[in-house]
Amino acid sequence: MQEADWDDLRIFLAVSRGGSLAAAARTLGINHSTVLRRLNKLEQDLGTRLFSRDLGGYAMTPAGELLAEQLGGVGEQIEAVQRQLAGRNAELSGPLRVTTTDTLAYGLLMPILAEFRARHPRIELQVVIHNTFLSLTRREADVALRPVAAPPEHLLGRRVGRMQTAPYAARAYLARMAAESEPSTEAGTEASPSGPAHAHWPDHWWVLPDESLAHLAQARWALANVPASRCAARADSLVAMAQAVRFGMGAGMLLCLLGDADPSLVRLADPDPALDTPLWLLTHPDLRHSARIRAFNDFVADALRASPWVLQD
Repeated sequence: MQEADWDDLRIFLAVSRGGSLAAAARTLGINHSTVLRRLNKLEQDLGTRLFSRDLGGYAMTPAGELLAEQLGGVGEQIEAVQRQLAGRNAELSGPLRVTTTDTLAYGLLMPILAEFRARHPRIELQVVIHNTFLSLTRREADVALRPVAAPPEHLLGRRVGRMQTAPYAARAYLARMAAESEPSTEAGTEASPSGPAHAHWPDHWWVLPDESLAHLAQARWALANVPASRCAARADSLVAMAQAVRFGMGAGMLLCLLGDADPSLVRLADPDPALDTPLWLLTHPDLRHSARIRAFNDFVADALRASPWVLQD
């Protein structure tokens, strides 16, 4: 018995129950020759005949009956454990650490996470809000949802769409700016509630991203269009920028996800396609076979593709 492995014993039990090689092959989902080869190997390892072959099929020898008795219930127990493990895997359980930006967490991802958690209550979600990349290599996170033009090459990822950006300002701010410029405003050219033309960008005060967000398209746009003297505030968070714009500190180039959702803000111009931000769902290659991570990535990708805030390429 020390030389026998479970695969051989499983085949022995299937032949003993089915009475033939063909019946065992159908039960196990393998071919006839494999059953014969493994059965011959088992008999060779044990040094005894387990079946007598005749025209009626395979009948157990006394040694075969003894082995079947010794194995009594073992096959059923192992199969039951396999079914339980398969069911546990289907349920999906365990911790899953997700990192994303504050913008995506508050404005886009949280309802998706709540729905995923309702479907898979045995998964413990750990959400890490960070506006810079955490190291998936060091397992600081399992999955990252990031707005980035070029994700790190060592990570596995799928591009799930892109997000638009446009200039916004608070209604109260626009009214104040219009009042301040009224003496010099020619008849018929007063600033409208929808905002001034592009030529007037330098006339506004601006809320801008700080150096930590210099990689963003919004930051590059600001360098090209906003004089340094017209900067009212800088922030290291797009959510903080949106709040500063909301409270009238100045205009801001914001994700439409944030700007359109706030009724106190006015979009000053249509989104510029040059400022569109690709959205990536990323994980480490070592985790690609994890059932819960595959399920999470598929679920989130489908939800994001259905979101009105995420445009498809």
